[in-house]
Parts: sequence; structure tokens; C-alpha cells
Amino acid sequence: MADLRITVGDGTREICLAADWTDDAPRTREKIADALPVAGEAARWGDELYVSVPIDAGPENARSVVDVGSLAYWPAGAKLCLFWGPTPASEGGEPRAASPVNVVARVADVSALSDVEGAAHVRVERG
Repeated sequence: MADLRITVGDGTREICLAADWTDDAPRTREKIADALPVAGEAARWGDELYVSVPIDAGPENARSVVDVGSLAYWPAGAKLCLFWGPTPASEGGEPRAASPVNVVARVADVSALSDVEGAAHVRVERG
């Protein structure tokens, strides 16, 4: 069983994704785990969705370029970000955040997100 369940609803359907915690940013991961479940209307920036989370965490092993499927906390905006492809900041096909993020989990299969159009409602909860 996965550590997390992420539900993305775009108005026409609901996509359920499984994610597992990483060890990249353990202090940030703990704060997010304590805040779960989190949900809200997410904004889209390229192939990234981001939603507000009620935590405050500074940079922790933060980086701008992340792997496809990364779930990361953006310290500059207190947002949880889900990356599945290039963003306007990308140089090529890699996912790139607007500024460094703390990666806390990874989704193994994000292929269903390629059909998401516009913003979406996102819910992140324990698996």
C-alpha cells in the first residue's frame, strides 16, 4: 500500500494517484504528514499543479529541477506541488520549479495527468 493517495479532479473526472514518501526532506515531510489531509483548488503552471498547505517550512535539500512524479513543498509560497512534465521555467523536458522546492514524495505513474486541462481540485491524504 502506498504512503499517500492523491486525488486530482478536473471537473470531468477524478484521477487517483499513489505516492510514497522520500527521504529528501524529512523535516518538511513530517510537517506535511501532520497536516494531512490537505485539499484545495490547485493552480496549474505548465505540467505542474500547486495547492496551498497549512505549514511553514524553510528550504531543506531544496532544488529547482525535480524528477517527473515529484511531490514537493515550495517554501517561497507555502504550496504543495505535483510535477509531471515541463513548466514555463524548464530548459528542455525536465520539470523545473519557479524556485527551489523540497521533494517529499514521488508518484510512480503520472501518465493520467497528461489529460488534465486547466486548474483542478487536489486532495492529498494518507494511503
